[in-house]
Amino acid sequence: MGDPAAGYNNPVALIRFLKMHGCGNDFIVFDDVDDRFSWHDLGELARNYCRRRYGIGADGIISVGRPPGKDADFEMRYVNADGTRAEMCGNGIRCLGKFVADELGWSKGSAKVLTGAGVLPITIHSHNDSVDSVTVSMGVPGITAGEVPTTLRPSDQQVAGVVLDIDDERLAITAVNMGNPHAVSFVSSITDHMVLSTGPELENHPVFPKGVNAEFVRVLDRNKLRMRVWERGCGETEACGTGACASVVAAVMNGHCDHASEVTVRLNGGDLRITWPAPNQPVLMTGPAVTVFSGELAV
Repeated sequence: MGDPAAGYNNPVALIRFLKMHGCGNDFIVFDDVDDRFSWHDLGELARNYCRRRYGIGADGIISVGRPPGKDADFEMRYVNADGTRAEMCGNGIRCLGKFVADELGWSKGSAKVLTGAGVLPITIHSHNDSVDSVTVSMGVPGITAGEVPTTLRPSDQQVAGVVLDIDDERLAITAVNMGNPHAVSFVSSITDHMVLSTGPELENHPVFPKGVNAEFVRVLDRNKLRMRVWERGCGETEACGTGACASVVAAVMNGHCDHASEVTVRLNGGDLRITWPAPNQPVLMTGPAVTVFSGELAV
């Protein structure tokens, strides 16, 4: 595929896409019903087209496929802006829900989506014949070191409030897997230095062999959190759905919030509503999905 500039002059094909976002976490979304694009191809598309000012601009690319068999209705293949593959994206799967309803004519009101974190059920909420929000059953969180994965504790132990020295700071880390790995730190004040300097250090710290998303969270009350996130492969984003879920799970683990209570997580780009009903049960996330514009990719 090469440089997108060359593609514009002599495209092999044009593929319709939607530019979408969930709380400002933005994506290039297109239908890949024929399973045309390999993971390598998607990575190249992401590196070319996600660059802001040089391409369309996005945090990642979502390819909507049709998995074989009857266990799922759609497949979400997600690639970060830097071309790296991600197991799961909470804001992205909500955008997929709106995409299949508004763009592909899916009218059932619910769907099962195959992701790198397994098959996740979604419920699609419409207003005035257009989808405005989606609820996702995000799966049972992984809360042991082996599930994250991290070497901060033995593989069968939880990682809650473990102190890690990083970037001249001592951070208490709670590690959670929400289909992808997260390191959550509860702080009294969220600073740019934490997010933009400590965040990258955490992302690539050797105690997280697959890298990690870094969340910095301020507890406002038992039903409200403020969060900023440094995402693995993206940098700081306006929102992170899996990170919001991980933050609520970590808050429950550390006694800041309660099981079965809906918690509003306030992100740079908007609010998500998260509930962890009970241990060993899936986390539920509800939030908006927005279409910004449509266009054609030259590939």
